[in-house]
Amino acid sequence: MAAKRPRFKRHRYRVGVRRVAQVQAWELLHPRCALERQLDLEEVRQMIQAGEEDLAREELLWLLEECPDMIAAHALLGQMALRNGDYSLARGHLGHAFRLGLRALKRAGDPIPVPYRLEANREFLESGRDLAVCLEAMGKPDLAAQVRKDLLRLDPSDPFGIRPLVRQWHQKHNGPDATPPAPKSA
Repeated sequence: MAAKRPRFKRHRYRVGVRRVAQVQAWELLHPRCALERQLDLEEVRQMIQAGEEDLAREELLWLLEECPDMIAAHALLGQMALRNGDYSLARGHLGHAFRLGLRALKRAGDPIPVPYRLEANREFLESGRDLAVCLEAMGKPDLAAQVRKDLLRLDPSDPFGIRPLVRQWHQKHNGPDATPPAPKSA
């Protein structure tokens, strides 16, 4: 008897999405090119921990040449730029990482939840969290609030504790008695 083909086929270069039936949730399917470079990515993380950010940056840029939709590489570049106060560069990388995940979800019909507890979703959601911090630092609180609303819609369990920030922004713009609308359910 022939082996069953996997229901979800990974794209070589593009981020996808699949349903995880055991937990009734959705997770990102990172492209094959990203999975093939996990050892390189681990080396980069070690470089960053050792304080070798210039070398890590070069390696990450090389990884992105080989795999442009590698969310983890964009996330790490954005986090380094954010730590160094280069908000424009941070916004570019973090925004791109977050957008890659959002596009994949849109192609799949915007399924939710996309929980942080699933490993494949973490760098995507962390990119959104860090993007919101970056946008606040750039004086763009409305954009930061939209990113945080997206994060709450994707994972209503609020793993980053941002619900009070969204509520505060909503009340500032809609009056002190206003409460933000509840996230849409699946």
